[in-house]
Amino acid sequence: MTNFLSELPKIVVRKKKRLGRGLGSGKGAKSGRGTTRHQKARESIPLHFEGGQARMVKKFPLLRGKGHNKSFQQSPVILSLNHLNRFDDNAVVTIESLVKKNIIGDKIKKVKVLNRGQLEKKLIIRLPVSARVKKAIEKLGGQVSLSEK
Repeated sequence: MTNFLSELPKIVVRKKKRLGRGLGSGKGAKSGRGTTRHQKARESIPLHFEGGQARMVKKFPLLRGKGHNKSFQQSPVILSLNHLNRFDDNAVVTIESLVKKNIIGDKIKKVKVLNRGQLEKKLIIRLPVSARVKKAIEKLGGQVSLSEK
């Protein structure tokens, strides 16, 4: 390959159109913004701007900021020990088995068993429980584990 200037590749870089530089430039007057007038034609406006009325974000102040949407999380349904007496001995207690026995609704995702009432059956519980409930279940010969299988 020979090194001649005439054999170099041609690189064409177009100049950027300069808007708003007089009528003779072809891009004066409205400067490529159509026939619009008003604020949109003159400057860049933030997306949240609503013509002077309060922004949507400002209308709902309680939903702004870190930690303010925690109320949407579902809190666990509290079960008493005497609700578990409906099960047979050595039965496995899970959320699905509670729904089958109509103890809780089918849309409930979290359940915790607390020490209210008396337990009379030996059960295998696969739900979150309090420390006293765990002692009461193991005293009757049952088991407690958090993993649902």
